[in-house]
Amino acid sequence: MLPHNGKLYKYDRMAINMIVENVKGGLSFCDVAINDDLDQFNANYLHLTETVSKTCQDILDDEAVIVGTSAVTGTELDSIVNQYSGIYTNPFLAWGRYRKGWLKTTLPISFQFHHSQMDGTHAARFLEKLQKTINTI
Repeated sequence: MLPHNGKLYKYDRMAINMIVENVKGGLSFCDVAINDDLDQFNANYLHLTETVSKTCQDILDDEAVIVGTSAVTGTELDSIVNQYSGIYTNPFLAWGRYRKGWLKTTLPISFQFHHSQMDGTHAARFLEKLQKTINTI
C-alpha cells in the first residue's frame, strides 16, 4: 500500500526503480517489475537498464507501487539519512560498495519506509527475506 494525497492505495504489482547512468552522462529511471524467479528478474533488469542507458528514455510503470533503490558503488556507505521528502513515500533501499573482510563479505544497506505502509516487524521480515535471498547467490 502507498499513501498519496492523504489516502492509502493498494497496488496489484510492485516494481523496483533503478537510477541508470545514460550514454549522455545523465541519469535516467527504469522500473523493473518484481518477479519471484530471480533469474528472470535479472534478465529483465539487464535488458531494461541497458535499453534506458542507450536510449536516454525513462521506462516507468505508473500502475505499480515502486520501491526506490540507489547503488552508490563509488564509495563505502553505511546509511542515508532523511530521504523522505513528502513526494517519495515509497520504500527506499540504498547501498554502496561491498566490503571484504577476513572471513566474510558485507554489504551495508540503508532501508527507509513510511510507517503508514509497514511497521518495524514488516521491515525486519523484508530484510530477513532479502538476506536469505542473498545467501542463495
